[in-house]
Amino acid sequence: MGSLEERIKVASGDGKADLLIKNGRVVNLFTGEIEKKDVAIFDGVIIGFGDYGAKKTIDVEGDFLCPGLIDGHLHIESSMMTPPQFAQAVLPHGTTTVVIDPHEIANVMGGEGIRFMADSAKGIPLNVFIMLPSCVPATSMETAGASLKAKDLNPLFNEPWAIGLAEMMNFPGVIYRDKEVLKKIETAKGKRIDGHAPLLSGKGLYAYLSAGIRSDHECTRIEEAYEKLKNGMWIMVREGSTARNLNDLLPLIHTKNSRRFIFVTDDRHPKELLEEGHIDSMIREAVRKGIDPIQAIQMATLNTAEYFRLDDLGAIAPGYRADIVTFDHLTRFQI
Repeated sequence: MGSLEERIKVASGDGKADLLIKNGRVVNLFTGEIEKKDVAIFDGVIIGFGDYGAKKTIDVEGDFLCPGLIDGHLHIESSMMTPPQFAQAVLPHGTTTVVIDPHEIANVMGGEGIRFMADSAKGIPLNVFIMLPSCVPATSMETAGASLKAKDLNPLFNEPWAIGLAEMMNFPGVIYRDKEVLKKIETAKGKRIDGHAPLLSGKGLYAYLSAGIRSDHECTRIEEAYEKLKNGMWIMVREGSTARNLNDLLPLIHTKNSRRFIFVTDDRHPKELLEEGHIDSMIREAVRKGIDPIQAIQMATLNTAEYFRLDDLGAIAPGYRADIVTFDHLTRFQI
């Protein structure tokens, strides 16, 4: 593994890159342009563009290059696979990063289940970040194998893979100021807090947002998504195996607001992963319904990375991780 000093040295042109990807058409998600250029990589990081010496060269012969796709909210348990198996299923579809909420295994095994998911993701070619489950069990009426209080979550927030508090399903508990719910929110200590508040509106929504909750993946109608959008929420557009909201919400998205939308699957079963794909299938459908291809790719990459503050993911630019997808046609998006 190279040092920071070595990386800067090679980026300056003094030394050889590990890999040079030649003759690619780079999708620049910052400017919305397609740029013909070579991409230099050193120690797994993009270091620059253009004429670099390299230990290895790959000529992509005019293929498009975009950053690896990111699923911003899912439960791997719904795929009935462990993270290594899940990686095998989604990597061929261009997904290189997932943000998971392991509340299903946590409902059975508590913190031990969360750590199992984190440990099983070590060393696989898929970036796995974890939002800690906020509602275990989901309700007091549920018979579960575990219960997670704020004191149980607190030490987990110190782990490098824990990047926030997962979907706060107990929105009545937020609005009516349940002490344990508020402790969990306070324990998140400035990290992202995802929402789960179907049909919440008006002052109830304002109260929910006042707690610092910033996203929602439960919007099923344009009116609901629009109210949440204009009040500062990031809208996670969901297309899973059962809950499918992509086509219902696409008419709301346009050039002035598209950077506040994120593509997620939530729950996608093996059949759909095999037959339809993963986040790549959402890009294809969005483009078919009239969304600009670059905006569709932003919603599957850069938007998600910026929301979760994953500052080295979501773009092809110097200093970003070299998670790169190649595809041959901008509108077909076949990887």
